[in-house]
Amino acid sequence: MAPCALTVDSLKVLALADHLGDAIARRAQCIQNEIETKPGSHPLDEGTEGLRDVIAAGITSRDGFPCNAEDIFLTDGSAPPIHMMMHLLIRDEKDGILCPIPSHSLYTSFMVLQGATLVPYYLDESRGWGVRMSDLKKQLDGARSKGVNVRGLVVINPGNPTGHVLVEENQRGIVEFCRKEGLVLLADEVYQENIYIADRKFKSFKKIARSMEFGEGDISLVSFHSVSNGYYGECGRRGGYMEVTGFNSEVKKQVYKVASLSSCSNISGQILMSLVMNPPTVEDESYTSYQAERNGILLTFSRCAEAMVCALNRLEGVTCCKAEGAIFVFPSVRLPKKAIAAAEEQNTEPDVFYALRLLENTGIVVVPGSVFGQL
Repeated sequence: MAPCALTVDSLKVLALADHLGDAIARRAQCIQNEIETKPGSHPLDEGTEGLRDVIAAGITSRDGFPCNAEDIFLTDGSAPPIHMMMHLLIRDEKDGILCPIPSHSLYTSFMVLQGATLVPYYLDESRGWGVRMSDLKKQLDGARSKGVNVRGLVVINPGNPTGHVLVEENQRGIVEFCRKEGLVLLADEVYQENIYIADRKFKSFKKIARSMEFGEGDISLVSFHSVSNGYYGECGRRGGYMEVTGFNSEVKKQVYKVASLSSCSNISGQILMSLVMNPPTVEDESYTSYQAERNGILLTFSRCAEAMVCALNRLEGVTCCKAEGAIFVFPSVRLPKKAIAAAEEQNTEPDVFYALRLLENTGIVVVPGSVFGQL
């Protein structure tokens, strides 16, 4: 084997790698100290105390308002805590949840599973998929007039599947609406790092509520986050959390009981969630390389989103709002009358007909809009 020739630059790389290796070892030791147990051991049902402390500190840093580690429940991704809250809120078919349309099927599926009544509110495509407060009130009053006990409101920000980012005015309106109507606000914020336009910044609903000077008991709020999304996209790791605020002690006990049914979330996912909420800071050796990788991934997402929107808007009969965040765009497809007639002849919904024809002719798989509740 020929000897390896090391240039000055390669020596610098090796030195940096060795330096970062020491930093990684120190970070790993800190995590070991925080969990105070072996990764294969059984932690507390709500999650390891030290890791919840780290996540609470990260939320405090993000929002500028205190976060209590006792409000944090570590979970296997965001789906289990959403199911937990649906289980707690829904008693029978007379109970309902306000849910955005179009919406991730996770929420509608859980409502079906719990036997709840879906109370849809429709995002306004003409306003970049924003929430119309007048529609929220209309849907709530309509459901109540039919005897539905509406107990909560789901909001997804940044949006899935629409890729929108709510403006602060919209968020404030939603918070005030939930406070006034006595609704639990279920805030899905799993794409909070994915923001692609300069005039939009992610602000958690908890930050909005605290900035409106609402106290701990003024609004019941559950916030969800996950390691499956963002720039890291560790879908297989199954790490997440929910922050539960504004509930009295008796309700919190019931939340703990439901969480304890799963015994505990996996330790690897808990650790990764703590790392997501406590990334390298400017004082850390890995900060420069971390920022470069993170920004590179987000820039790639942004360019792909822009390219997709431009391509869709060039197609005949297709329009698409600008991608503001998350990893989705939701185009509007206007089918010609002949296509609609052909779908009717086959006793098929037009959007399903279009999706099947697209698959047959191009091999491209798309999901019909009706899957998300949009017609």
